[in-house]
Amino acid sequence: MTTDPAFVVNPTIEVSDASKWFGQKVAVSNLSCSFGPGVTGLLGPNGAGKTTLLRMIAGLSGTSDGTVTVLGKDPRRDTSLFRSVAIVPDEDAVYEDMTGRQFVRYAARLANTDASDEVVDGAIGTVAMHEAADRSVGGYSKGMRQRIKIAAALVTDPEVLILDEPLNGTDPAQRAHLISLFHDLGNRGRTVIVSSHVLEEVERVSNRVIAIVDGRLAAAGSVAAIRAAMNDKPYIVKIDTNRPNELGAGLFASTAAFAVEHGAGSLLVQTSDIARLGAEVPMLAKELDARVTSFQPQDESLESVFRYLVERR
Repeated sequence: MTTDPAFVVNPTIEVSDASKWFGQKVAVSNLSCSFGPGVTGLLGPNGAGKTTLLRMIAGLSGTSDGTVTVLGKDPRRDTSLFRSVAIVPDEDAVYEDMTGRQFVRYAARLANTDASDEVVDGAIGTVAMHEAADRSVGGYSKGMRQRIKIAAALVTDPEVLILDEPLNGTDPAQRAHLISLFHDLGNRGRTVIVSSHVLEEVERVSNRVIAIVDGRLAAAGSVAAIRAAMNDKPYIVKIDTNRPNELGAGLFASTAAFAVEHGAGSLLVQTSDIARLGAEVPMLAKELDARVTSFQPQDESLESVFRYLVERR
């Protein structure tokens, strides 16, 4: 059983020492990781190599070195994978004169899968696009185009779904609907990769993250696990209390905190051992007859994790 968070036990996608360069530009460098059923977030800033990696997985681009296999096959050589793998690119790869319904049906026919009205309507309904299905794609907003592209991918009932910045242009309601859809696909055993540079989106979509910086693997695993591995990066915790001065002094004296910043009714505490801090706070609060109403880590989000990874480059 693998213990490396960059790899999964039963992979459907394996990336082994993969590199891709374009002339003198290295887009992906000696990258090794794997993906399996469920939703994995692919995180990285613009230009990190995310899209290049996704294109290699989809078979749209070959590796310059190393290998990529999907469902045990070479995506550049085995055309049977076209029925099992679907990609939703970030760019607007649509035929603007087609209606949304025609576009989804065309995708089904290209993959040589069922293009019946029932299947096409089902895919359109999955992304809540029935009302606009018979309008020209050229008149769609960015969010509508994203959703109809997702419908065109889902109409083939793919085992592997690759999504490059799929939430671009969507409003909050559409975003919530699509995130729920991705979770549902993952729970049904599909392999779903969601690439984004928007940290909040990746955090909401998946607990497992593959982070890429400058074409290299920067981190892998859950957000909490990645953060816990940063031994040289202190935790910052906000504590709301009615006795901030006394509680802060007690924490500093106990060495559970090495820095304490006082505010109105709160403390901002830096610690290298968040578990110890969590144990010390209630004991000190009881001793001081202080009321603690909130104990909230301030840097557990992907925002802080990713910022740290970029700073380490």
